[in-house]
Amino acid sequence: MKLHTKVITLFIALLSLSCFEKKKEPIEKTLDNELKQKIGQMILVGFRGDSIQKVDSILKDQLKKGEIGGIILFDYDVVYKKADRNIKSPDQLKKLIADLQSLNEDQLFISIDQEGGKVSRLKPKYGFPESVSAKYLGQIDDVDTTLLYAERNVKTLKSLGINLNFAPVVDMDINPNNPVIGGYERSYSKKAEIVEKHAAIWIDAHAEAGIISTLKHFPGHGSADADSHKGITDITNFWSVEELIPFRKLSAKKSMGIMTAHVMNKELDSTYPATLSKNVIKKIIRNNFEFNGLVFSDDLQMKAVNAMFPFETILKKAIEADVDVLVVGNNLEYDPDIASKMINAIYKMVQSGEITEERIEESYQRVLKAKKSI
Repeated sequence: MKLHTKVITLFIALLSLSCFEKKKEPIEKTLDNELKQKIGQMILVGFRGDSIQKVDSILKDQLKKGEIGGIILFDYDVVYKKADRNIKSPDQLKKLIADLQSLNEDQLFISIDQEGGKVSRLKPKYGFPESVSAKYLGQIDDVDTTLLYAERNVKTLKSLGINLNFAPVVDMDINPNNPVIGGYERSYSKKAEIVEKHAAIWIDAHAEAGIISTLKHFPGHGSADADSHKGITDITNFWSVEELIPFRKLSAKKSMGIMTAHVMNKELDSTYPATLSKNVIKKIIRNNFEFNGLVFSDDLQMKAVNAMFPFETILKKAIEADVDVLVVGNNLEYDPDIASKMINAIYKMVQSGEITEERIEESYQRVLKAKKSI
């Protein structure tokens, strides 16, 4: 009787173990999911919806699975040509951000372009404080005034739950007819020392609140005579090495990122714009500046790169160049499944050996380090 009982007990134990083994995911599948999640941390996308109920189910599902590293907020929908995107009021935006963060176990990058002046997503008409342009601050050149507006901006962002600001612009105002820098009063000055002084105040105020700032647009967009949103922007005949000074000096500050520009400078790289160039990012930012913080791409849907190369090539070259976070505003055109397409394309490149897992791991670790500083 005792032997019979032992046999039955052993049989049940083996049966349970067998069932358990069947339920376990294969090791290969687990590793594949981990790799895709690491790639996802390199992706930051825009989306539609001013409440969690209106946000596309694809994005919500990806956030729940931890497959996307961050999102970017807009007030204006370029495709629809109307102010009907993510931002309506302070209370509405705060709830939207909290709801999005709650979907993900880990910290998300919640990003925005809140430079002040004409490039402000948080406008007074939605109930946010008045802001001024970088040009205004540079012209009056008063550190207390710059600090006042920087702290006001910090207070607003912090209250909403925004932890990544794509600002300040440290392009020098070399060409006042520049349609996207000078024309929008986004530069502090044509003098490097004034740009550096006021941008440093901005960065320090944000860093104290745990908000990441981003120097843009590397290696300098202020001398250009074209808008990289609309087409190829060649700065070869206009750019000077002096435009690197604010980037070099400010890149040593804490809680900092650098955003690349989609500009062509044939003196630096005869084939690729800065965002896709090893000569620009690896050689200058990583090696010369010894910068090991986050490098963000400018919006990869902009025509300055999108009209030149297939999207898969853009992703590959940006990663090879050492870009850590691939930004797709999803606003110049709209695709609710863009993040999945990016992840799958990059995953296939890793599987084929075009991109190494070590390269993905480098950016993944930089992202994790930056998120810990928030």
